[in-house]
Amino acid sequence: MLRVAALLALLAAACTRSIAGGEADGARIYAEACERCHGPSGSPDPGLKAQLGVKDLTEPELHQRLADDDLRTQIRNGSPDKRMPAFGPEMLSDAQVDALVRHIRSLRH
Repeated sequence: MLRVAALLALLAAACTRSIAGGEADGARIYAEACERCHGPSGSPDPGLKAQLGVKDLTEPELHQRLADDDLRTQIRNGSPDKRMPAFGPEMLSDAQVDALVRHIRSLRH
């Protein structure tokens, strides 16, 4: 029984990711967790935008429509259609999410 508990603890630890080394560096978090879909500057590949509905994070309309809390919720819970993954507290701290929101705001054109 002790072996099973140790194995489960090891597996749980392996499932926890440390994005940006746990640092609250919005640009680094974005590069590691968001850039693949949203693009380096916040503007996704047109194919991803058309096929998957990936949001263009440079669009002023998006920034006007979404409050910071809306962005935090999207980051934490992912998209309702599950195309964007959730980055829960085991993946990003509150400070990291706040730094990421600030970085996303800096992408606005």
